[in-house]
Amino acid sequence: MTAAVPAAAQIRAVPAQPASEQAALRGVEVFLVNEGPDPIADAGPRQIEITATDGTKLILERTPGPIPTIAPGGFAKARYVPVGVAGTAIPPGEQHAAAEIPSGETIVQTSTGASSGFLDRFEPHEPIYGAFGLNDSGGKLQVSFGFRPFAETAPLHLGNLRFAYTQTMFWAIDQPSGPFRATTYSPEVYADIPFDETTRVALGWRHDSNGRGPADSVDVNRLFLRGEKSFDLGGDWRLHVAPQAWLYIGRLGVAPDVKDYFGYTSLTAAIQQKDGLKLSITGRGNFETGHGAAEAFVSYPLAPIGGGLGVYLFGQVFTGDGEALDEYRKNDTHARLGIAFTR
Repeated sequence: MTAAVPAAAQIRAVPAQPASEQAALRGVEVFLVNEGPDPIADAGPRQIEITATDGTKLILERTPGPIPTIAPGGFAKARYVPVGVAGTAIPPGEQHAAAEIPSGETIVQTSTGASSGFLDRFEPHEPIYGAFGLNDSGGKLQVSFGFRPFAETAPLHLGNLRFAYTQTMFWAIDQPSGPFRATTYSPEVYADIPFDETTRVALGWRHDSNGRGPADSVDVNRLFLRGEKSFDLGGDWRLHVAPQAWLYIGRLGVAPDVKDYFGYTSLTAAIQQKDGLKLSITGRGNFETGHGAAEAFVSYPLAPIGGGLGVYLFGQVFTGDGEALDEYRKNDTHARLGIAFTR
């Protein structure tokens, strides 16, 4: 009689090696290799221990995500984040670099069938949420994602290239039949360039449109430069500051004066505790005309109080001009509460 070997024993976790604990805060890719003869649905071990390039021993914990089905001899990817330092630095000569596995697609089996994609290439961009308020505040729904078409190791710095898409919808739930009164469509193409472990700079193009025909189309095309700097405040708290500036290019549809309301610059500041509260505020406007707007987000993960629930309690407040691109001249204030999937 032969004892059965548990399926989990056939999965080998091979982590990429971060440069330091600071670099690992962005997440560490871990390759899950199926060394057995049968397909296995497995998300990998909950925690693993690795050594960073600078010698710091880290304890990494798996982030929530889909459970992939890994073919025999195949692999999938998972993302882990540091939850502690396992030991002190070791001499560089004793470090062992992680094995390299070529990038490949992830296959996920669900009740609708097997789906596949390069899921490790997708990144959070702007918050994904649904929030609702009283009276004419209505509902505000947003979906947003970034996608890295090339591997980070691609030649000619193509690994810095990003495509992003954001769609923001305004739902008039206070009106009969609850129509969507406005939608803003915002694709972007940009290069996202890391300068060091806490600084990134992006240069690219963004298009904002209300999706209407020639008679009432509002189309805004901008070349932008933005940066993001992160500061460690201690106690798992971090401060993120992200200034942005842009130039308008091309036609503006029926809204040639949109520059007077959107201006040419914005600034975002956010304070966040890992697995805790996050408060973010963004301001933009035109100093010459005095028009502008500010939007604040506050969020808290429900996982600690919801049995591992992978969403955030989310609040959103907007005040100023042009919350919806269709109404860029309208000055209003709205507050909403809801649920976010990214923040």
